[in-house]
Amino acid sequence: MVNKKKGILIVNLGSPQQLTVRSIRRFLRQFLSDSRVVNLPRSLWWFILNFLVLPFRPRKSLKAYAKVWTDRGSPLIYLTQDLTDRLARHYQPEPHVLVAMAMSYGKPSLTAQLRKLRKAKCEQITIVPLYPQYSSTTTASVFDAVTTELMQWRYIPELNFISDYHQHPLYISAITDSVQYAWAEQGQGELLVMSFHGLPDLLTKKGDPYYYQCLKTAELIADQLKLKEDKWRVVFQSRFGKAKWLQPYCIETLMALPEEGFKSIDIICPGFAIDCLETLEEINMANKDIFIKAGGEKYQYIPALNDSDANVKLMLDLIASRGS
Repeated sequence: MVNKKKGILIVNLGSPQQLTVRSIRRFLRQFLSDSRVVNLPRSLWWFILNFLVLPFRPRKSLKAYAKVWTDRGSPLIYLTQDLTDRLARHYQPEPHVLVAMAMSYGKPSLTAQLRKLRKAKCEQITIVPLYPQYSSTTTASVFDAVTTELMQWRYIPELNFISDYHQHPLYISAITDSVQYAWAEQGQGELLVMSFHGLPDLLTKKGDPYYYQCLKTAELIADQLKLKEDKWRVVFQSRFGKAKWLQPYCIETLMALPEEGFKSIDIICPGFAIDCLETLEEINMANKDIFIKAGGEKYQYIPALNDSDANVKLMLDLIASRGS
């Protein structure tokens, strides 16, 4: 029996290709032009984006990216590539399985990678967006791009799409194991803060399940760690614009915690499968400074799963469950 030619596409959000204002502006233009990402009337947002955002934000973002950029480039890109490479090595004995990575914005583009799988004559494609919690701004955007490309194909392969894995047992265990390892190495803080990327509050009212999936993830982690209710908190970070976003806000919470008596905290970002600007600079640098200046004494960021054995095991299980 001849095995089907299978393609596995690991998808992340994306990042600027170079540490330059021009490259960052190009990335932000593509990212913020997605109607899934910004839910405003197109004509109004076009004016805001081109006259109020893009002329100024790239220079500010450049300073933030410079703090986390390495000789390998953007952490989000090379760490996603490391995870993809480990998965590819697992499937190496099976020549009928191809593993690739793609970015929703920037390179390697989702469209280009799908076309490579078509050229390889893949009869089955599994799409794995690296977003544990489903959101219309991230997961649905990947689905849009995939289906838009496939609409142009004469032959449509069998398609498997991982919409979320927010309560997958291996995901919860991987996060809790990373927390317990950090506690064993560095000691346990007085409070565990779980920070998820924020979204406009209006999206939840329109049916986006992201908020509730974040809460479920946090509850499962706290339960597996056997934490009492007063020993953990959920917050939302990276607020953009003046609209009401999911609360409580991360920065406001960190500023208030020392006055509440919490001088040492541990913080994790379970919504990020891969470390990136929002975890390495925003959470581990900028927000740490905010907590310390507010009177905090010890602040420990516990890294994302990245290309760890636990994350590889999780990805393999997700892929296997969809037939690849």
